[in-house]
Amino acid sequence: MPDRSADLVLTNGLIYTLDRTRPWASSVAVKGGRIVAVGEADAVAGLTGAATQVVDLQGAMLMPGIVDVHAHLMMGGQAELFELRFSPTSSFETLIARVAEAAAGAPQGAWIIGGQWGSDLLPRLNTLDALAALDKASQGRPVMLRDDTYHNRWINSEALRLAGVSAATPDPQKGSIGRDPASGAPTGMMIESAAGIVESTIARSGHYSEAMDRAAMARSIATLNSYGVTAFLDAAAMQPILAALKGLDDRGELTAWSVSAMPAVEPSFMFGIAGDELIALRENYRGAHARPDFVKIFLDGVPGARTAAFHEPYVDDAILGCCFRGSTIVTVPELIRWVGKCEKLGLGVKIHCAGDAAVSQALDAIDVVRSFNGPTRLIHHIAHASYIAPDDIARFAALGVAADLSPFLWYPTSFLEGHKQTMGDARAQRFWPNKDLLAAGALLAGGSDWPVMPNPDPWNGIEGLVTRRNPSGEFAGVALWPEQAIDVATALEIFTINSARAIGLADTVGSIEIGKSADFIRLDRNVLETPADEIADTKVLTTWFEGRVVYERG
Repeated sequence: MPDRSADLVLTNGLIYTLDRTRPWASSVAVKGGRIVAVGEADAVAGLTGAATQVVDLQGAMLMPGIVDVHAHLMMGGQAELFELRFSPTSSFETLIARVAEAAAGAPQGAWIIGGQWGSDLLPRLNTLDALAALDKASQGRPVMLRDDTYHNRWINSEALRLAGVSAATPDPQKGSIGRDPASGAPTGMMIESAAGIVESTIARSGHYSEAMDRAAMARSIATLNSYGVTAFLDAAAMQPILAALKGLDDRGELTAWSVSAMPAVEPSFMFGIAGDELIALRENYRGAHARPDFVKIFLDGVPGARTAAFHEPYVDDAILGCCFRGSTIVTVPELIRWVGKCEKLGLGVKIHCAGDAAVSQALDAIDVVRSFNGPTRLIHHIAHASYIAPDDIARFAALGVAADLSPFLWYPTSFLEGHKQTMGDARAQRFWPNKDLLAAGALLAGGSDWPVMPNPDPWNGIEGLVTRRNPSGEFAGVALWPEQAIDVATALEIFTINSARAIGLADTVGSIEIGKSADFIRLDRNVLETPADEIADTKVLTTWFEGRVVYERG
């Protein structure tokens, strides 16, 4: 007779399965990396043999691994390992002081790269006085600092020189160079595609190496595991990222399910082949756990830099004047062609939409494709479904489009303060209509947008979904559109089974059910009974991927 013994049995636990047909259990058994039994102690008793590893959970809460639908792994690992980090709430003075500290320890000529300055600092940084302060602090080293959206950069005079940017340099398409209103001299502010000028300069300089890329990706996976993430979608996977994920998978070192979105157009902050040329290579990068199954389209920019596309105009501005609404990067006919092409190839589409007009255009394009193609099992995403015209909310469910909730910004932040400057308080605060989307039947999926969020800790995001207050204690006593708060159980679904559905892995991950991958996390508390303002303090004690421990809290 074949040996029915399980490889692993977890028992005596408070197991929250995220399976609505059986929400709670005390025991689970694993064989060959898959779940073979779920229930009470008697369900696993006959599966416990001499070689079975038995773990007594001692009443601890166990739940499925977190599924992050929007992260940028290479950049996240690079930020953790090789870059200067400071909080988006840092003052201008703190930012300058941190650069001075880094410059003091850096070789002459070495790049100082870091972030993230808050969007609300943009007007202050976009001046020659601020540039002079950055130049003094950097002591001749080139500096590039990213903002809290990762769309814009602030650089010093040495970086401007190396990038060949002067008063005579024209603005690139779909971007702009900050300039002094009187003299036209560049301030070092590089908006949207202008950021690519300096990023490409750094890339050509040899600053990054293949060894750094490998180290960054390995660090990223370890960081995700430490927060309980066992599946993710990389939201802008160029060829080096696809190769790194496939390499990790081939070596048995990819300790999370990986889905990738290949850019339709080369992003301003990453370099290499994109679009049809990259998509044609996708099967070369498919592995046991690596799935290049999405395409990424950037439809607009970000509100704080007035590059997001809105139905109503931004507040008046000395440069752009009145009535400026921003614009989309891709036309609706182009978007229709991309969505239709991707559907023929069996690929989902993740569309970056920061403004409500961009959301409308994305939904319009998908609506046209549905009218031609009929129903589809593919789930397209609107990434950053944060500003949405009220009439568009019901369209998400009608068209089968997932709302990619990322980054974790559904509470007061410096990011939001930047929006207030460009949009006015009233409009800026109608940010993330999560409860309305749920009520309309939309599929909501949880993502970090790490490293836009400095760390991909889902518990920070889950607390914010429930309280609409900043879990850090900043902006004390202030809630962002509190009517849009949701309950904890729904938030947990968003970050597990809902996200699994959104990225095409619902048959494999997202809940603790027989036949699924044995991806679990043991927590230091029962989050369903934790006071709402303490959820962000939750710690993952152990993360299992396919039944093996991939993280254990020291």
